[in-house]
Amino acid sequence: MPINENIKKVLVIGSGPIVIGQAAEFDYAGVQACRALREENIEVILVNSNPATIMTDENIADKVYIEPLTLESLTYIIDKERPNGIIATLGGQTGLNLAVSLNQAGVLEKYNVELLGTKIESIKKAEDRELFKNLMLEIGEPIPESDIVSSFEDAKKFAQKIGFPIIVRPAYTLGGTGGGIANNYSEYEDIVYTGLSLSPISQVLVEKSIAGYKEIEYEVIRDANNTCIAICNMENIDPIGIHTGDSFVVAPTQTLTNKECQMLRSAALKIIKALKIEGGCNVQFALDTVSNQYYVIEVNPRVSRSSALASKATGYPIQPARNSKFNNKENSSRL
Repeated sequence: MPINENIKKVLVIGSGPIVIGQAAEFDYAGVQACRALREENIEVILVNSNPATIMTDENIADKVYIEPLTLESLTYIIDKERPNGIIATLGGQTGLNLAVSLNQAGVLEKYNVELLGTKIESIKKAEDRELFKNLMLEIGEPIPESDIVSSFEDAKKFAQKIGFPIIVRPAYTLGGTGGGIANNYSEYEDIVYTGLSLSPISQVLVEKSIAGYKEIEYEVIRDANNTCIAICNMENIDPIGIHTGDSFVVAPTQTLTNKECQMLRSAALKIIKALKIEGGCNVQFALDTVSNQYYVIEVNPRVSRSSALASKATGYPIQPARNSKFNNKENSSRL
């Protein structure tokens, strides 16, 4: 059964041009989504500016728009097609940003379009660095000492307090674009200014460096009934400090103890419930195996590079959540 019986037509947002290590996985997820929706006899409208994808093949969706992924283009398509629902969590950061823009512009309300899956409020809590930090503190999940800044002057004050190295993470960017690790003021100034310019809300998180820790990811899913499962965990061969796009990732983890696995799994499920994400998400941790201390790095409230790996490695179809209770096996695990 569909989530809502009144939903007969759904608009799926693609991720746009393929950049190495950033978009092929979204094509995979989008194809699975279109197939799942059509199995429910829902008409699928697909928009993607990149024709060199499988999702834009004529047999994947009922209608395909090869158009720029902009607020103006999507507004035109919504006005013409009048979909009942829209799925934005399968188009990477592009899809999420467009969903937020459509909501802020009043387009979703004007045309009575339901955002399927993760809601705007949950997207904001995961993507806005300050909201995310406050939520993690509220639920007692450890995060590195950090500050949210909108100017280099504020960033400089944090550096004077904490010292180098410092990690810079811009808000609402894809694949860590604009971020990096600064070892001195010269590098720090360049990265902060770049991050502020690339962040749609001119905001970056500056935090104490945890370079050298193990980088662990958990792929988890939650439905509207607050039922959660952990699909699998993944381990980056390289430590924190090497971007995941430049590192090998293996599933399941190879060097963690069962105690460490269960500790991080419990934290991932706790986080996805607190964010009230509906569908799949990727939770990233930094783990110091000597002290057994971990930190929450960030959460992608959407499918990610790791989602495709998790789906293929486990055989679990990570796609738009139907009105499913996951066979009532709450918190089941495939570790």
